[in-house]
Amino acid sequence: MNRVLEAKALTKVYRMGEVDVHALRGVDFCLNEGELLVLLGASGSGKSTLLNILGGLDVPTSGTVHYRGTPLHDADQSRLTRYRREHVGFVFQFYNLIPSLTAEENVALVTEIAENPMTPREALALVGLGDRVTHFPSQLSGGEQQRVAIARAVAKNPQVLLCDEPTGALDYRTGVQVLEVLCRVNAELKTATAIITHNAPVARVADRVVSLADGSIASDERNTERVDPASISW
Repeated sequence: MNRVLEAKALTKVYRMGEVDVHALRGVDFCLNEGELLVLLGASGSGKSTLLNILGGLDVPTSGTVHYRGTPLHDADQSRLTRYRREHVGFVFQFYNLIPSLTAEENVALVTEIAENPMTPREALALVGLGDRVTHFPSQLSGGEQQRVAIARAVAKNPQVLLCDEPTGALDYRTGVQVLEVLCRVNAELKTATAIITHNAPVARVADRVVSLADGSIASDERNTERVDPASISW
C-alpha cells in the first residue's frame, strides 16, 4: 500500500506550569491510501494530539511526519496552511457551521478556495442531504449538521480526511448515520480516512485499528471482519 502519511518517533511535550506533560511518547504511525482507520483510546491517550500533528494543526516536539514523502515536522506556518488547504479535510465533534449561512453556503466556504473542488450540491448529495441545500443549521438535526460538516470537509477532494470524535455529540441512531456517510465517502472517493473515537464498537467499521494509551501505540491491528455501521451498537 502507498503511504499517505507516515510518522516516526513522534513526541509532544506540553509545559504546564512547572510540569512537563508528555502527550506523545515516540509514536510510529502510518495512514495508507484509501484506508479507513480508527484511532482508539481513552481521553488523554494522545489521539487528538496525534491527529492535530498529522493534520498540520500542530508540530511535534521531536520525531518526523511526512505527507507523501514531504516533511511536515519542520514546515513553517505558511507551508502547513497550504498543506491543510490543499490536502486535508477535518471533521470535529462540534459542527462549526455558520448559523446565518445555508448548508450550501457553509460548504461553499471551502469550495471557493479549493483548487479542484466538487460543487457544494455534489458534496451535499454525497452525504445524503441533496434536498437540504437551502436549509440553515437551525433547521437541521444534529446528525444533519454533522453531515453538512462532512460535506464541507470532503468538497475540496482532500487526500486525507481526519475526524475527531465525529459521533461524540450524537445519539446512537444519528451516530450510525454519520458513520455510514464516512464509510461511503471512503469507499467512493478513496480518501485516506482516520477517525478518532473512545468508543470501541465504532472500531469495527475500520480496515485497521490503532489503539493509543498514555501517549504510546498500544496495538496496531488489521480488522479482519469490517462490519456495516448499522450492525454495531454502543
